[in-house]
Amino acid sequence: MLSRHALALTVTAVLLGGCGFGGGAPHGGRGTPPAHSSQSGSAAPSGGTPREAAPARPWNTHPSSVAALGDSITRGFDACKPVSDCPDVSWATGGRQQVDSVSTRLGAASSWNVARSGAHVADLPDQARAAAAHHPAMVTVLIGANDACAADTGTMTSVADFRASFDSTLSYLHRTLPTTQVLVASIPDLQRLWSVGKANPLGREVWKLGLCPTMLDDPTSDSPAATQRRTAVRDRVQAYNTVLGQVCATYQRCRYDGGAVFAYRFDTSDLSDWDWFHPNPQGESQLARIMAAVAGRPATATS
Repeated sequence: MLSRHALALTVTAVLLGGCGFGGGAPHGGRGTPPAHSSQSGSAAPSGGTPREAAPARPWNTHPSSVAALGDSITRGFDACKPVSDCPDVSWATGGRQQVDSVSTRLGAASSWNVARSGAHVADLPDQARAAAAHHPAMVTVLIGANDACAADTGTMTSVADFRASFDSTLSYLHRTLPTTQVLVASIPDLQRLWSVGKANPLGREVWKLGLCPTMLDDPTSDSPAATQRRTAVRDRVQAYNTVLGQVCATYQRCRYDGGAVFAYRFDTSDLSDWDWFHPNPQGESQLARIMAAVAGRPATATS
């Protein structure tokens, strides 16, 4: 069990980190011809013959550099010690062998982590501008947990606002870095994290301090109100994930995980010993495995 001092540090972590779950050469790798918006597939003209299948969407499975956008998950918050980011274990750009990050698995020579603990989707455009300064060959995005982790369900980020911020970010990236590809992760299932972490007594005490209130308040309650609140959060996360997939599909050099991260069933061995909510190094490694598999698929017409 943690000491009182360690628990006090974790309190600070809760307040500073939010609920969301580098360095190197200044230029990214070579790209393919400039990107354009695209729609998958095409219908046959009325009375005409079917059009040819859509060409493969450009995708380099071995980008020379990676920049990571997102929140505390991508910063490795609470993964190594309380009150601290630990970008070395980041699923996207971390260098620790235990994690084997996406950038490592894909063979990138350079990486930058511009994510920020506590970030919301509205912060993504600023992160994209910071990433663009490095001219990365690939940008990863995992964002949205903090938008659902609000004081109450009425103050969660609206789906329309979420879409506007995310679309603005992708538009900027594809306009500014036309040969850079974007890898988008779905938001984890926050209700799954609650269902796993609630079994830990100390975790429940930490959650009372304000970690993701919409999902984690009254963690052992099965009252209709508590159940309805958690369901509303899960529904909102699923709506955000739908937006991520829809918006990504309109850009030729964007690839979404199809909900793979959301579907991953985290267990206690994947969660931080400090807050039983953020991924620990093993959890980060699982995210890296999932997203590297998505990024490593050869280009197809529907990629």
